[in-house]
Amino acid sequence: MLFLFNLKIEFERNRERYSFLKWGQEAYHTFKVIPSGIGIVHQVNLEYLAEVVINKRKDGSNLLYPDTLVGTDSHTTMINGLGVVGWGVGGIEAEAAMLGQPVFIQMPEVIGVHMSGQLKEGVTATDLTLRITELLRKEKVVGKFVEFYGEGAASLTVADRATIGNMAPEYGATMGFFPVDDKTLDYLRTTGRDESHIQLVKEYLEAQHLFGIPRKDEVDFTKIVELDLSQVQPCVSGPKRPQDRIDLTNVKSRFEELLRAPVASGGYGKTEEPWPHICVHSGGDFSLKHRHEWGGTSVFGRMTREQPWSEAEMVTNRPLTPPVGNPGYADVVDGDIVLTHGSIVIAAITSCTNTSNPSVMLAAGLVAKKAVEKGLKVNPMIKTSLAPGSRVVTDYLTRTGLQRYLDDLGFQLVAYGCTTCIGNSGPLDEKIEKAVKHFDLITASVLSGNRNFEARIHGSVKANFLMSPPLVVAYALAGRIDVDLDKEPLGVDQNNQPVFLRDIWPSDEEIRQEVQKAIQPEMFKKRYANILQDNPVWDEIVIKDGAQYQWEPTSTYIQQPPYFDQFSLHLPEQKELNSMRPLALFGDSVTTDHISPAGSFKPDSPAGQYLLSLGVSEKEFNSYGSRRGNHEVMMRGTFANVRLRNKMIEDKEGGFTTLMPDDKEMAIFDACQIYAERKVPLIIFAGKDYGMGSSRDWAAKGTALLGVRAVVARSFERIHRSNLIGMGVLPLEFLNDASWETLGITGEELFSLKGLEQGLKPYQELILEINRGNKIDQVPVRARLETGIEVEYYRHGGILPYVLRQILMAKKK
Repeated sequence: MLFLFNLKIEFERNRERYSFLKWGQEAYHTFKVIPSGIGIVHQVNLEYLAEVVINKRKDGSNLLYPDTLVGTDSHTTMINGLGVVGWGVGGIEAEAAMLGQPVFIQMPEVIGVHMSGQLKEGVTATDLTLRITELLRKEKVVGKFVEFYGEGAASLTVADRATIGNMAPEYGATMGFFPVDDKTLDYLRTTGRDESHIQLVKEYLEAQHLFGIPRKDEVDFTKIVELDLSQVQPCVSGPKRPQDRIDLTNVKSRFEELLRAPVASGGYGKTEEPWPHICVHSGGDFSLKHRHEWGGTSVFGRMTREQPWSEAEMVTNRPLTPPVGNPGYADVVDGDIVLTHGSIVIAAITSCTNTSNPSVMLAAGLVAKKAVEKGLKVNPMIKTSLAPGSRVVTDYLTRTGLQRYLDDLGFQLVAYGCTTCIGNSGPLDEKIEKAVKHFDLITASVLSGNRNFEARIHGSVKANFLMSPPLVVAYALAGRIDVDLDKEPLGVDQNNQPVFLRDIWPSDEEIRQEVQKAIQPEMFKKRYANILQDNPVWDEIVIKDGAQYQWEPTSTYIQQPPYFDQFSLHLPEQKELNSMRPLALFGDSVTTDHISPAGSFKPDSPAGQYLLSLGVSEKEFNSYGSRRGNHEVMMRGTFANVRLRNKMIEDKEGGFTTLMPDDKEMAIFDACQIYAERKVPLIIFAGKDYGMGSSRDWAAKGTALLGVRAVVARSFERIHRSNLIGMGVLPLEFLNDASWETLGITGEELFSLKGLEQGLKPYQELILEINRGNKIDQVPVRARLETGIEVEYYRHGGILPYVLRQILMAKKK
């Protein structure tokens, strides 16, 4: 069974990490661990941990108060669908909270999204969520609370609401909240919560006038955004950002448009036509087909994987006749696989966003059932997987008999956790990946995840599309993304008749019947009754005793970080930042995945070279995410995304910069080592939405450890801005629509920041001096320190030095 095989490998590879966590559980009384293999924390929160109202015994009385949550993953906001106020923070901020430091925020603006109408037949919660993501990104809700209300919001199930809440980081909000109502109470019953507690939740919230979803004009908001649910259409989002929604009927034309569009405009710059069709032979050789149409004699050029391509090698004539109903963009011909632009190579039902929702999961099972019954199959070149966020999903898919149809199409259980959505899809078939790279094919992934940033899903897959689980199955059957699912067939049935999406798409009533039949409270009670004992591999892990962790110098997973190497009890003197060199010039929408990728890495990368030097083989590299306990790996992985574009180097992707004043191109990590030897502080420039995406604290930790002292951007995402401050890096924003482009910054200049010595205050304006050699320009910038406590964090060099000084000073008293 794939799941057990993967679980065994997971614990073998990551035993050191799990041992560290298990030690922490013993060393700290307030720290508890739910073992791996149980589910994604957000779905476990939703189905089990969240109480909605806390009932705590204190001083002989019962103290009732609303449940709240901060989490080290941005999708903590999933719990908002259950009426719990919660949002994601960086790991640095969470570490401080666990040490007793309060979480400070400004009083936020609250944007009300008034939902009217009802979703149309065939429209899923995923379609609605992607529409909301598109809508609210345009509304610029970064750092704001969003509350959904109105009859449309009241009509949604808690699972639908949780899907919308989960995507709050993608539309930029701190949280996307749904108040508690009767449907919330029904969900608590369905998931096996105690009836007396459910009644307590209702009585308490009614007494506080917090029960029920408001209708129009019942609540005042900073701003109201209207959304008519009846206007929502089936859709996908991609190929690079979650907010780039595309109506399902326009996917084919939009992809073809992006293929031809210039790279500078967000396209792929593919001007050669007709597009190449690459035949990957079973023996590993490649052939190139130059014609769109199938049939007749086509000229191929054969080559082995080691040989360079040349026209002289085009020696083979061969007719090809694919199955009826599939034009062959992604097909199997005589045992060979055909690839071209738009071929799908990864199809994954994954991520807590959608796998927490029984409606879309059972819809995927019904699509699979109808497809199998008609004789349809998924192209073997596509890497398919199913990774639910909870074991309950397996229970209800098995109970309905739908899991076997998903299995037949290749969507077998691989894990209960974050897989393809965070880049843990694993490698592609070697011959397919080599063909994709050699011919620079724009292949696609389709997934039911929440993020599709560049190189996040897989380093070789350049077009990534988010969609509902049933659409993942449908596109896997089609085998390509450039297909009009309204007009073109997915394939042919046993009678050689075309099968269209409408032929296998389940009705809303069919889905409702499956949900009613499948979901039982006993499932949740049984699955969560022994949650801490349900992974026997976890119990086998041996830990070290002691209140302090015993660091192992030879470990390649866990190393003592250098955050306190220069620590002093005395507050560091606030000095001006002078003569900084630019490390990078970035454009808009640089994500935390660009800054600190979480997926796999190659042996020729700085991180790969480091591990090889320690005797770690490539097959044991694991991923950046699994190596996050080793700062030596993570520093080398900072700004190492293979799709990163540093404008200091034209027309080149990857983690590179130009060392100044040497004017020498090199890896960013290598350049930072040289700058450190020269004692040269660094600065980064960026465009809008810098740091969007995951609440990845290593995007700030790595930035700080590489010697970056300040980041100047047109705008920041909330969590990354906070993380930078938490690591003592100053976030600054351009004023008056200025940018590094409008200021003519090239990377050859020196930069100094004036005004720091006078003392900082929130939102203080400072002067950025640009030394161009022959003249000095002065530009106003604003420090994005929003509260007094953020000023203190920055003055102390970060949150952790601040907290440590507070603890030590308290002890001295």
